[in-house]
Amino acid sequence: MRRPIAVLAALAALLPALVAAPAQAADRPAPSRAAVAEQGVDFEFIDITREKFVFRLTDPDKIEHARRIISGEETEVVHVMGRITKVPADYNRKWSYHLKSDSVSFFDYGIEVCDATIPYVEDHLDEVGGAFLPGLFWCPWTSKLTREVG
Repeated sequence: MRRPIAVLAALAALLPALVAAPAQAADRPAPSRAAVAEQGVDFEFIDITREKFVFRLTDPDKIEHARRIISGEETEVVHVMGRITKVPADYNRKWSYHLKSDSVSFFDYGIEVCDATIPYVEDHLDEVGGAFLPGLFWCPWTSKLTREVG
């Protein structure tokens, strides 16, 4: 009989610490907008091909805009656009290119010359910046923000 009582006594002694741990975490201040922006926040979008593409935002206002899109609060300016960098990024390893973080923004309507699917850009990456996606500018019309990565 002593053994179960000892176990219960030990658990009872730990209970206040277990209950206090989440409260202590909640007492910690949330990171500032500047701190979040310094590290960057990664988001994922899909296009009509259902492929996934991850990009990083560092501008606090754009981070908040992306979060409003995901929550459904923003329903107008919801598509992703930006300038392509022809090297992979550690957060978007599947593809041989990524979007330059400080160039990313959102749009409602785009011009045809900057529209392409994720895999089409990959397949024609050597042509990007010429007649195909001039200025390295990409605005996939069917881009749909799906989630914050992290």
